[in-house]
Amino acid sequence: MQAPELKDAYFSREQLQKLLEAALAQGAEYAEVYIESSRRTAFDLDAGAIKSATEAESLGVGVRAVVGNQVGYAHSADVSEAALLEVARAAALIASAGSPSTRALEIRPFTAPARYRAELEPSRVEAPAKAEVLRRADRAARAYDSRVATVLGAFIDVEQRVRIVTTDGRLVDDERTMGRLSVTAIAQDGSERRVGSWGGGGRAGLEQFGLRRPDEGTSRPEDIAREAARMAVAQLGARPAPAGEQTVILSPGSSGVLLHEAVGHGLEADFIRKGTSLFCDRVGQRVASELCTVVDDGTLFNLRGSLNVDDEGNPTGRTVLIENGILRGYLTDRLNAGLMKLPVTGNGRREGYQHAPLPRMTNTFLLAGKDDPAEMLRSVKKGLYCAAFGGGQVDISNGNFVFEVREGYLIEDGRITAPVKGATLIGVGPQVLEKITAVGADAKMDPGMYTCGKAGQSVPVGVGMPSVRIDGVTVGGTAV
Repeated sequence: MQAPELKDAYFSREQLQKLLEAALAQGAEYAEVYIESSRRTAFDLDAGAIKSATEAESLGVGVRAVVGNQVGYAHSADVSEAALLEVARAAALIASAGSPSTRALEIRPFTAPARYRAELEPSRVEAPAKAEVLRRADRAARAYDSRVATVLGAFIDVEQRVRIVTTDGRLVDDERTMGRLSVTAIAQDGSERRVGSWGGGGRAGLEQFGLRRPDEGTSRPEDIAREAARMAVAQLGARPAPAGEQTVILSPGSSGVLLHEAVGHGLEADFIRKGTSLFCDRVGQRVASELCTVVDDGTLFNLRGSLNVDDEGNPTGRTVLIENGILRGYLTDRLNAGLMKLPVTGNGRREGYQHAPLPRMTNTFLLAGKDDPAEMLRSVKKGLYCAAFGGGQVDISNGNFVFEVREGYLIEDGRITAPVKGATLIGVGPQVLEKITAVGADAKMDPGMYTCGKAGQSVPVGVGMPSVRIDGVTVGGTAV
């Protein structure tokens, strides 16, 4: 079953223009129509068996009208012309300036860049073949070590088509295909149980999971499952983590989730405009070590956070947020860019047609440095190596964060030694960035497993970083 088509005959240019005119009828300065069709399949595995399989499709339209900082948004799954005109009128009434617009509209097609490719579209693959991805993962995790007692897995694929038309005259279509596999392995040795979780995926077809040939793919189920199993087994026999200020080394890749949460959200323009971020009015000031350059880039090929255009129809781009420790800018959508007189960075994103767009990250990462990761490790006499993170909490108003270290190890005399349990990292985002004393040359992105939540909306994102050394980080654990 493919996602419903967005045929020109169904949403003709004339119909779209009528909707825009209706959205402008009460004096809005700007309006847009967002049309989305999607098809999603999901499978869950537990105890070696597929426990659930679901398939769903949707088609709906959202209309936004904006005047100043006043936003009217309405949506409908009824896509008849009469229903959609009512939606547009409702948005117009919410964002009303009291008099109709007399703007002449001219809609022009815009060709979006091509930043992802699906070679094997999910709609061409039958459900049993998709379920086999999870069974392959289950077999690989169990074969890794006899102490792997339980394997859980989830496999999701999505085919989404969007059409966006704006009163700026832009009409753009985008086809977005994505898949993700996540595996959790539970290792048991006597009464001790440890958990390892890993995942992968991106904006590509099911070829990425080895569904054309089992020996190919960037997110093969065997590789993901073995990493989850390795993580669980490696934590058996873990010691309680020592507490206090320590030197910490973060592993490359998925440790970027700490950067995403502790720093990235505070650089989103809605928080800046409302004065709720600690980064307000700090452009041009030092907010991190001179070794740190932080970038958000939605143009990277096939990555989970990448987009040809954002959900307002603007091309995504590469935005330098922090350069050599100096704050350079923020992530903007159209609304906040206009109100703050900033450039639009192509970061207006939404979960679906039921939601108005917000400024959101795409792929956010720390650029590589020049330090040798092995030498970085040898330079630490006593500290903590953080290989993977779990959940965390962040307050963007002051930057305070607490993150669970899902997989951590003691560093003793320049070597990674015993695994530890119960470790957390505690600090303030910019202060921790200022304590970075080495940045490795081994930068990489996470394998494509993160989803970001904000204001009740979830969107896929990418994170990344090289190995970094941070001195004087507060580690929560067992008092020593």
